[in-house]
Amino acid sequence: MKIYTKTGDGGTTSLVGGNRVSKTHVRLEAYGTVDELNAQLGVLLSYLTTAEDVEQVRWLQHKLFTLGTMLATEEDSPFWTSIPTIVAEDVQRLEQLIDAIQQELAPLHAFVLPGATRGEAVCHVCRTVCRRLERRVFALQESGIGVADELTGFLNRLSDYLFVLARKMNRMSGKDDFFWNKSCD
Repeated sequence: MKIYTKTGDGGTTSLVGGNRVSKTHVRLEAYGTVDELNAQLGVLLSYLTTAEDVEQVRWLQHKLFTLGTMLATEEDSPFWTSIPTIVAEDVQRLEQLIDAIQQELAPLHAFVLPGATRGEAVCHVCRTVCRRLERRVFALQESGIGVADELTGFLNRLSDYLFVLARKMNRMSGKDDFFWNKSCD
């Protein structure tokens, strides 16, 4: 099988099920951002030092592929009922992961700026791409395309997870979080 098909040369691409849409369609913006986040998580993996964190981020990569498949499939497609989905248990798992990490961290009294460690900075890049993805998904909803509540809840928790994971990475590296200096001195 060749990697190139030439079918997208004219500025369109196929959704799951075969319908063709513009490569600038809001749906493609959303699932293209899923792909970007998944690639950034791949970079993050190279900075993780515990098997548990690697396992969680690998799980997230699989869930993001599921999420991208959901976004690339129209709900009236005959394929909709056969694709994997994000479910409430996935959101709950993220909440449990966040709660477990939070117990290890000092309480926050200021805004955290990225850059205390390289890995933490990469984690914050993942977090901000996740926030952009969340905005793209809400734009999809605003355009009249339905999106499951579990999907938006998952993305919201995912960005929170990435925030606490970044702080955990600093702690494990023996570095303090880098806090915003309100006076800019």
